Amino acid sequence: MSVLNAEIAGIFNRYAALLEIEGANSFRIRAYRNAARTVQDLPQSLESMLKEGEDLSELPTIGKDLAAKIKEIVETGQLSDLQKLEQKTPGDLAKLTALPGLGPKRVKALYDVLKIANLADLQTAIEAGKLRELPGFGSKTEEKILKEIKRHLQAEKRTNLHAAEQVAESLLRHLKGVVGVKAVVVAGSYRRRRETVGDLDILVTCTKGSNVMDRFIGYDAVEEVISKGKTRSTVLLRLGLQIDLRVVPQVSYGAALHYFTGSKAHNIAVRRIAVKRGLKLNEYGIFKREKRVAGRTEEEVFAQVDLPYIEPELRENRGEIEAARKGALPRLISLADIRGDLHSHTKATDGKYTIRKMAEAARERGYEYLAITDHTKHVTVAHGLDAKRLAKQIEDIDRLNKKLEGIMILKSAEVDILEDGSLDLPNEILKELDLTVCSVHYKFDLAAQKQTARIIRAMDNPYFNILGHPTGRLIGQRDPYAINMRRLMMAALERGCYFEVNAQPERLDLTDIHCRMAKEMGLRVAISTDAHTTATLDYMRFGVGQARRGWLEPEDVLNTRSWKNLKKLLKRR
Repeated sequence: MSVLNAEIAGIFNRYAALLEIEGANSFRIRAYRNAARTVQDLPQSLESMLKEGEDLSELPTIGKDLAAKIKEIVETGQLSDLQKLEQKTPGDLAKLTALPGLGPKRVKALYDVLKIANLADLQTAIEAGKLRELPGFGSKTEEKILKEIKRHLQAEKRTNLHAAEQVAESLLRHLKGVVGVKAVVVAGSYRRRRETVGDLDILVTCTKGSNVMDRFIGYDAVEEVISKGKTRSTVLLRLGLQIDLRVVPQVSYGAALHYFTGSKAHNIAVRRIAVKRGLKLNEYGIFKREKRVAGRTEEEVFAQVDLPYIEPELRENRGEIEAARKGALPRLISLADIRGDLHSHTKATDGKYTIRKMAEAARERGYEYLAITDHTKHVTVAHGLDAKRLAKQIEDIDRLNKKLEGIMILKSAEVDILEDGSLDLPNEILKELDLTVCSVHYKFDLAAQKQTARIIRAMDNPYFNILGHPTGRLIGQRDPYAINMRRLMMAALERGCYFEVNAQPERLDLTDIHCRMAKEMGLRVAISTDAHTTATLDYMRFGVGQARRGWLEPEDVLNTRSWKNLKKLLKRR
């Protein structure tokens, strides 16, 4: 049985939520949540690690007990402890704890008093005005929770890009080994690197008689075969993700790839150009009357409508066709352009590895520098650094920089922006740093005017360099806080500050739209991973994908520069 990392992480998170509702020990709950995060972040499959005889207990946050539970899930697809708990506490209550304003105690009260066991029950109760009858609930609370239910249900229909990537890579490995298969590629919004995907579209070219369809529907993670045909089949995975597989002839491969990659608006725009030229464009090719004149490659398709190749990330009909006609398409940034990472955490706060381990991992990725940006004291849950501990870390980094070759460790911190706009640590210690990443971690519900003013006041501090995860959003979990983005960007430009594109796949903050806004305003950004482990330094690819969707070029990004040149840009005017 094939079990994906995302499924294991989901089981651990579900178990932790039910333990919390039951009032279990907080350390036990945290252990399962930390384990879920570790599992989700792993670049390799736990199933394959077990097959290769690796000791999972050596992974950070995974001891012998949790390693045994992972083994049980991989072998059976289930966790017996979770099944036992679900007999006492309905499993769907776990989903309710994810809604802002509904902690475990409130969820338990809703179940005990109103027998609310799932989102549908909760929505019905709110619409009937039953929640406001309970202590601690009112009409405003009902309104807020109802809004969150609708957002949550909408989010459930889409899959985080990271989880989709794990599925896609596993499926590609599964299909590439089939006799007769020549090419396998994932198209759709996945290829455009959208932050979430509704489903996956896989295109295959193969020899006649290949059993690729049987192999596809036989994939272990399939829960339901929706349809099966000679050229198209559709399955639904246990994760809830739908996969469509299409077998296309080699002569139509480029046309199909173009058709199934671009957004609907992009495809319509290109098709209109073809029609004006007396051509017909569809997934089978470009035709002049009944004769196919192109379709083998995407380059052929674009050439027939007198356009240069347009990168997949740009195919949203947001001006890319006009830019292509003028020869003004951006030279999009690539992973190879990145020379360092400006946001990472160590075990001094909520990271999992030492400074040395993180630096060595960055060096292995070819980076010239890595900024250590542990949290500051206001983030008590992460055991944030006060001025004394940060001063000690600065000394440690200075010593390490004398020993390590091929990588420079930058002295930094992720400094909290307090409610009044002041920074979490005094300037006496901040001035000793190479740079700062300053972030909002609390008071997300301020009105837009107040939140914007709060951040601008923070930017007034001469030791403010980069605004971390600028909108505070968590995709599918937490909406961005209200801010005037254009005003903030203008304030950053005036003060010599910068914005971050946080590459964590649950953040991807800035959005692609805001990346484009920054470019048009002349505001440079840093693409940073916010890595808490050595493995998550690889999240840079998600940040680069987001930047590409926002039309960013290497010169638009701070960390495409050497430290010598970057240091000049960070010096406040």
